[in-house]
Amino acid sequence: MNLTNDDIVARKLTALAHPVRLAAIRRLATAGPDGVAAGKLAERLDMAPSALTFHLQKLAAAGLVESRREGQFVYYRAVFDALLALTDHLVGACCSESENDCGPRCPSSRCE
Repeated sequence: MNLTNDDIVARKLTALAHPVRLAAIRRLATAGPDGVAAGKLAERLDMAPSALTFHLQKLAAAGLVESRREGQFVYYRAVFDALLALTDHLVGACCSESENDCGPRCPSSRCE
């Protein structure tokens, strides 16, 4: 089965479609490229580590987070390229077919 770009984006958005996963991805994004230990992330999100692991696995399956093991700890980090590609897919062509500028945050070069 060949997936279209829209199919891939839909899978990523489905993975994000939960408040815990949105909160986790925001925390991981603020942690930067080194990520954060799963236990510390669970602490910051005020939830059980086992429940958080379920959500992190959903995000990892969608390619939005990655993990690495260091001794007894598992660290998770946001996959920034995937997150930025997702937002670019959604709004990267904003106002490209319009004569009007859509605003100062428009990523389209003609709107700068």
